[in-house]
This record gives sequence, C-alpha cells and structure tokens, in this order.
Amino acid sequence: MAIIDDITTTAPGSIDGIPLTRKEVSLDGPPKFTNSADERLHVKQRLAGALRVFGKFGFSEGVAGHITVRDPEFPDHFWVNPFSMSFRQVKVSDLILVNHHGDVVYGKRPVNRAAFVLHSAVHAARPDINAAAHSHSVYGKAWSALGRTLDPITQDACAFYNDHSVITDAAGKVVFEIEDGERFAECFSTGKAAIHQNHGLFTAAETVDAAAYWFISMERSCQAQLLAEAAGTPKLIPHEWAQYTRDNTAHQMAGWLNFQPLWDDICLSDPDLFE
Repeated sequence: MAIIDDITTTAPGSIDGIPLTRKEVSLDGPPKFTNSADERLHVKQRLAGALRVFGKFGFSEGVAGHITVRDPEFPDHFWVNPFSMSFRQVKVSDLILVNHHGDVVYGKRPVNRAAFVLHSAVHAARPDINAAAHSHSVYGKAWSALGRTLDPITQDACAFYNDHSVITDAAGKVVFEIEDGERFAECFSTGKAAIHQNHGLFTAAETVDAAAYWFISMERSCQAQLLAEAAGTPKLIPHEWAQYTRDNTAHQMAGWLNFQPLWDDICLSDPDLFE
C-alpha cells in the first residue's frame, strides 16, 4: 500500500458546481415584529404548537397542565390553553386570554383555576419572562416527591445547574388560593425552573419555545437521574464544568433554538393547529 506523505496544494474541487470553499453561515433567531397583531399571532401559534408537543410527549393528566404566554400588547394578560381540552387537540382559535384577576376576556371556554393562580402570580412577579409551562408529567412528579434539586450528572442536566429550586410551600396541595400562588412566585423569583415538591415541574423563559424546551429537557433529566440512582450512585460533573456547560448551552437563545426541531415536526404532523 502506498503511503501519501505530502499534502497537495491544488485548488479545492466542487460539488454540483459549488466550489468547496469556506461559506458564510448563519441561524435565524426569534423573529422581530413591528406591530402587536403580528406578534400576537406568532406567540399564539407557538403556544398551540408547544401544547401539541406536550401532548405527543404524553404530558397530559386529565385536566391538569398548562402553558402560558404574555400578550405583547397587554402584558398583564396571558394566553393559555382552555380548561379540559386535550393538548393534542388545541388550535390557535381555541386559546383563551386571561387577565390577572382570572377573568377570561377573549374566548368562550373557562380557565383552569390552578393555571390562573400559579401562572398569573409568576407573570406578575417576573417581568423578565414571557412564558411559563407546567404539567403533571410522570418523571417530574416522581422526582418532585424527593424534595431535591437535580444533580449535574449529565450534560443536559447541567442546563439547570444552580438555576432551579425546590419550592416546598403548599407541597402537594392543589393550588386554588391566590395567596398560595403569590408565595410560589416569591420562591420562584429567579431561574429557569422550579420543582414544586409533591407536585411537579415548572419552567419559565422569554419565549414559549424556550419554556417548553426547558420543561421537556427537565422532565428527561428527572427520568435520567431516577434511572441512574436505581442502578447505582451517579458520578457528579465537577462544579466548574457544570457551570461552564450551563453558561454556554442553557441561555435563552439556546432554549429557543433547541425547540425548533420539535416545532418543525409538529407543523408537519399537525397542520390543523394553525386553524
């Protein structure tokens, strides 16, 4: 066998007439809008799509679970899925608009009382976020019963390293009282996620896309840690590596970007969500 021991300096070749030279590449980010009507339609479409994705992942549990997004023109109002409607069936036209008093001001179906109490309090207390997600997902529920934060045992779990908390107030109690929601929001004043003890997971972000992705990723991280601890004693990622990974892979843009493959899939499989 001949051994090639020198490097040729000939010009690069081409494929389909395109020269194999360095190209400028880019990724699109969240769209910018010049009017509230266009932005409202966009966030409602993303909300309906995120709910459909939650349905595909099996996050539904009866009437429990909701994703909310702040209205771009009326920031003290939020869009949410209607009470007692399957995640898998929600369309843009089904979404309801709720004010911080719990009144449905746009739409014909009621709002889940727990969704209003928790989400309205978080939206009011967190001007830094526009969207929030919660459901009674199986692994999130199981992990919440332990009353512990997630450990940095995987690269994905590092997204939540020192950026989530355990909330023990009203642990396991159905949250119907305004005061319970306000105390929850006080405990969730920072961070992308919270584990409500004996209840489940709660995530928040600047966009619906990021809030939904963080919820999905956190649910899977709960599943991974439950599996790892059932098999043995997981090895922790060192602090500096976990923090580095979080800082470089778990910012708001990263959350938005990670949701895009899920968005593309749901648009193809569920085109009726836009109705």
